Amino acid sequence: MDIYLRYGPALLRKARRLLANHADAQDVVQSLFVELLESGHGGAELPYLYRAVTHRCLSALRDRKNRERLLAAQQPVLRGVVRTRCDEQVIGLDLLAKLVTQLSEREAEVLVYRYFDDLAQEEIATLVQTSRKTVGRDLERVRELVRRLGGSESAP
Repeated sequence: MDIYLRYGPALLRKARRLLANHADAQDVVQSLFVELLESGHGGAELPYLYRAVTHRCLSALRDRKNRERLLAAQQPVLRGVVRTRCDEQVIGLDLLAKLVTQLSEREAEVLVYRYFDDLAQEEIATLVQTSRKTVGRDLERVRELVRRLGGSESAP
């Protein structure tokens, strides 16, 4: 399957960054390609695949049992350097897991595209098929929620 060879590594990196777990990232990407093979849609392009992986990763984080397992496996000492920031709050796996349970599907998707994929508001608006102004409102809601949850995150 040429599409897997072409886009698989990039999708795997994205899933690994969101889930912070190589095995779970592989499961997400492989299940996507299995579904594409079974449905006969082997000609999907990168924007569709990128969005599908984002949705699958967010769903995995929303799943309470999976989230507890992922967070339990993440020892604070072993987590490594987190590069993603919203204002002055670092968005790590634990904060991301809390955020996706309180955000709508679109807001969670906007969060990932902005703070993990570093896309501009215009690019995000094109991907989620909405206006740039709506994306701006979604980002403001995300920032407000990060500020609220961030206060409880910084206290040990």
